[in-house]
Amino acid sequence: QVQLVESGGGLVQAGGSLRLSCAASGRTLSNYAMGWFRQAPGKEREFVGAITWSGGSTYYADSVKGRFTISRDNAKNTVYLLMNSLKPEDTAVYSCAARARFYTISPDLYDYWGQGTQVTVSS
Repeated sequence: QVQLVESGGGLVQAGGSLRLSCAASGRTLSNYAMGWFRQAPGKEREFVGAITWSGGSTYYADSVKGRFTISRDNAKNTVYLLMNSLKPEDTAVYSCAARARFYTISPDLYDYWGQGTQVTVSS
């Protein structure tokens, strides 16, 4: 089992930045690809981005490409989501998820989930 805990969410003005963290316990994350997803009220869960188990490759949704950056520190068993140039439409609960070996944009294919952290961007 892998337990994931997100942190770093909060309220920020448009144009600002936040860095979310996803800390894992139970097992090392080094064998897992990691994804970030978000869900706004009344909307379906949306893929934000993902990173391979090694950290060598990342993939982003078009809506965040160029503004968000995913990184990982396997020694710390932690994955990060740096969010720059935030917009009000980025407001959502952000969750990290782990999937053995390969990442995917489909949330249904992830094995473990964190509880999520709220990000609110004011205009």
